[in-house]
Amino acid sequence: MLTIHAAPLVLPVGAAPVVDGAVLVEGDRITAVGPYAETAAAAPGARVRRWPGVLTPGLRQWHALWLLRRCYHPDPREADELGELPLYGERLAALGDLGETRWAGSVRRGVQRMLRYGTTAVASPGARFHDPLVSTAVARSGLTVVGITGAPGSMLLGERPDLDPFAEGYDLPGTVHGPLTVGGRADLAVFDVADEAALTERGAAACVATVLAGRLVYRRH
Repeated sequence: MLTIHAAPLVLPVGAAPVVDGAVLVEGDRITAVGPYAETAAAAPGARVRRWPGVLTPGLRQWHALWLLRRCYHPDPREADELGELPLYGERLAALGDLGETRWAGSVRRGVQRMLRYGTTAVASPGARFHDPLVSTAVARSGLTVVGITGAPGSMLLGERPDLDPFAEGYDLPGTVHGPLTVGGRADLAVFDVADEAALTERGAAACVATVLAGRLVYRRH
């Protein structure tokens, strides 16, 4: 099925921004990037998803293993007791032995929370995770696993974890997994901001939608 993802501003990265732009997706692949009017004319039967703000490539999270195995993501049923933010350091240690079942749930929730920040790729040495809980959750999600070549550095234990990929990527080119290209995998993120400068300032907390291999996996309600 053909789907047009349209936004007031498309930022392909590596190419000029497209005002009133669109990305045409067929299956899990991008088949066109350009002005909405031209894209819609070339695919008259396509489903159209209109988004606010800017549409970009999906983002890359450098510290996935740290966030998933050295942070505990509370179950919503634990929110009254533990809150909603990831627990790490002394607060994590105070929980004691969580057991594999509870950790597995935390890892799954952590992956879902990454998707809420426009993440479509996660980095790990050798482009694979040896931890079975992490590898299983990541594989089921469809996230791309990439190597750590070019990583900006290692997060030290005790630092505040951040689900926002901009915390290490700093700007859009440094944070995306790759540019939007025809024939490339349809990994997209949409942010409710006016332009690239506003996105860099606000970060991925502005994410309103994440598309992973052509599938809408997160939409802010």
